Amino acid sequence: MAGYFDQNLYFNLKVKEHKVKCNQNQRNLKFTSRKLPTDADTIAPDGSEVRLLLTLSGGSVASFRLKKGEISKAGVHKTVDEIWYILNGHGEIWRQAADNSSEITELCPDLCLTIPVGTHFQFRAYESADLSVVAVTMPPWPTDSKDEWVEVTPYWPEVTI
Repeated sequence: MAGYFDQNLYFNLKVKEHKVKCNQNQRNLKFTSRKLPTDADTIAPDGSEVRLLLTLSGGSVASFRLKKGEISKAGVHKTVDEIWYILNGHGEIWRQAADNSSEITELCPDLCLTIPVGTHFQFRAYESADLSVVAVTMPPWPTDSKDEWVEVTPYWPEVTI
């Protein structure tokens, strides 16, 4: 019968399998795994803590954290787009497009948002908790560039809330 899926045949196939435990980092020729680091790897130009995760040819993933009450510096990316997913905390992000249209979006867990290349942006964490974000950067963040992110006039003054 066309399209028939034989579950018994599927589970009886001898497939080379390697299991990686959740708390292990792993890299081989085909796959890479990395647990979110406890400590920051570096500080982003905007002042947030960065925890590097993984990179492929089409993009890179990192986690950013802004401590409660902090406000990032405002900036713009020259060559990369970003997609953010809010993990924890609450705050706000200001985004301004090239045509000067702008909006302020409240940040809360499970919110996903975009920062297209050329968008001016700044974000802040409310006093209630640290703000944690996972970001996908496309193409991958150019680690050899010192001017990928350029500071712009802030929407909010850079003081704690």
